[in-house]
Amino acid sequence: MIAPGSPAPDFSLTDQDGKTVSLADLSGGIAVLVFYPLDWSPVCTDQLNVYQEVLGDLDAAGAKLYGVSVDSAFSHKAFQDHLGLTFPLLADFHPKGAVAGEYGVFIDERGHNQRALVMIGRDGTVLWSYAAPTPLEIPGANLIFDALEAHAAAA
Repeated sequence: MIAPGSPAPDFSLTDQDGKTVSLADLSGGIAVLVFYPLDWSPVCTDQLNVYQEVLGDLDAAGAKLYGVSVDSAFSHKAFQDHLGLTFPLLADFHPKGAVAGEYGVFIDERGHNQRALVMIGRDGTVLWSYAAPTPLEIPGANLIFDALEAHAAAA
């Protein structure tokens, strides 16, 4: 998994609305990439619902969330609409998992991402990263808030 202090690998991915989102688009703020295995699975559904519940607090803390999985933009759109999610879902669809691989969170033998969080600073540097020990463990929103607090204290 990518380590804090590393430059965030560049990417250009399509979101649920067909818009291209790149690393450059995230500059100027703190971005949290939420790598998750797949749309529509029960655990992924629970994970993204948890983040949606605290999205206003994350925005207030200056962080923008971006979900990333190997699903297509079309799947992301249906999944986002079904759950009522308001943060972007980025399709790491083709080549499958290429961006997740750059961040060290793609599981080759399974063909999907592990559950991981990567916080990127205004300058494109990785500020913090976390990988769940198992695909069944949801990284709680508290981890993101703790990382934001630690970053603010260090700044």
